[in-house]
Amino acid sequence: MSVQGARERWVRTGGIELCVAELGDDSLPTVVLVHGYPDSKEMWSEVAARLADRFHVVLYDVRGHGRSTAPKPLRGGFTLEKLTDDFLAVADAVSPDRPVHLVGHDWGSVQSWEFVTVKRTEGRIASFTSVSGPSLDHFGHWIRERAGKPTPRGLAQLLRQSAKSWYVLVLHAPALPELAWRGPLGRRWPKTLERLEGIPRGDYPTASLPSDAAHGAWLYRDNVRARMSRPRSDAYAHVPVQLITPTGDAFLSERLYDDLDRWAPELLRRTLPAKHWVPRTRPDQVSAWITDFVMAREDGASNGPSPA
Repeated sequence: MSVQGARERWVRTGGIELCVAELGDDSLPTVVLVHGYPDSKEMWSEVAARLADRFHVVLYDVRGHGRSTAPKPLRGGFTLEKLTDDFLAVADAVSPDRPVHLVGHDWGSVQSWEFVTVKRTEGRIASFTSVSGPSLDHFGHWIRERAGKPTPRGLAQLLRQSAKSWYVLVLHAPALPELAWRGPLGRRWPKTLERLEGIPRGDYPTASLPSDAAHGAWLYRDNVRARMSRPRSDAYAHVPVQLITPTGDAFLSERLYDDLDRWAPELLRRTLPAKHWVPRTRPDQVSAWITDFVMAREDGASNGPSPA
């Protein structure tokens, strides 16, 4: 399924083809929306429609999801380094002369934290809005600090997050996630989202969900253990960051983002009384906050010092 009213193009990177959708006038500031797991770009359709009057809005199916092709072999094909290659290929295709404003949800946010903290993306990103997704590096340091110098409060935070992260262990199991998603879980997922998150069925999730979820298990297998066991010490954001944290998130504790200003010096933090999939359940609020944050950055850039 395609995003309604969008123009589509294909971007080739690293031996795969990414399906990219665009809305709005491409002379306006570009906002790139990156979806999470087990989603496709249609997860953003409600937010994209609300942003399209003010911005050039870009959505793409992450490799192995939606209409984008999957790497072969799957193992090793979903590393953060390769996901960064994909983002840069998309950004160069849709906005070659201006930095883009980046927005990520869930694993879209996890990978976007990589994008905004590595040297090779400097100058290509103007701002980052993170929704329901932490940096694996920051998460790794968060665990180390609480486990290395245990306090009752820190241990309680670790236990609460461990209970929320049960699914991460399941996704590392060989073959089991693929069998579940291509079988009963894939069939029941739309009703599960409707019941647990209050997401009405429409253009999301799409018919590609079972294969999206099966492929996406490699996001976890290729990155989580390796990165969190050896978190980067230089994972500092080189752009302004807006953090949107749902207070009712079943998968991520608010405490994960404590001391985030240590890693993101220009940080705006917002909370929202909602569950995990806020781009679907609270699109008006999420769109308004993205608009405010992006326009503040654009206004600041236009009012900045003139080049010598």
